[in-house]
Amino acid sequence: MKLYFSPGSCGLASQIALREAEQKFDLIAVDFKTKTTVEGDYLKVTPKGFVPALKLDDDDVITESAVVLQWIADKHPDAHLLPQFGSRERYEALEWLNFIATDLHKSFAVMFSPVFDAASKVAFAEKNLIGKFDYVDQHLSTRDYLLGQNFSVADAYLYNVLSWPSRVGLDVSGYGSIQNFMHRMEQRPSVRASLKAEGLPSPQA
Repeated sequence: MKLYFSPGSCGLASQIALREAEQKFDLIAVDFKTKTTVEGDYLKVTPKGFVPALKLDDDDVITESAVVLQWIADKHPDAHLLPQFGSRERYEALEWLNFIATDLHKSFAVMFSPVFDAASKVAFAEKNLIGKFDYVDQHLSTRDYLLGQNFSVADAYLYNVLSWPSRVGLDVSGYGSIQNFMHRMEQRPSVRASLKAEGLPSPQA
């Protein structure tokens, strides 16, 4: 398998999930500006041009973070990365994956965009992100992970997205439960290995 990524972007969650499932894969970095990799034109891998993209051994390609994460979990059930099919817990996990993808991830796209000025981004964050941080922080105040005491791929995605606030000038240090969650995640070998592989700062022990 090949996982196409860009350091610090949303491919980090998929890499964490693959490591949790103890899978072997190659990391292929994508240059967003030129849409190229060491292999050549990235648009030939996926015309969307976004990451992550997971290229399987049969050359089939899966895209969209929430879908890639579900595929990894479903193909490796022994890793227990999602609750079993049909269970209420399964749908709760899917709720979180969709919330992270649509309410958090897509909102950050605005914060990273060069189209909007600083004042517009501050106003957008106050209206569209702060309340969501409150919601996540409150949820995590009574549990170690999104689904309780057990890690799931939804946690990998949440960790990935919550690693971005400092990059766009948002201070989330006051959210104690979020900070505890981030620290807890950074103790997982899969997270530490993924950060190292992408050349990102190593977390404190």
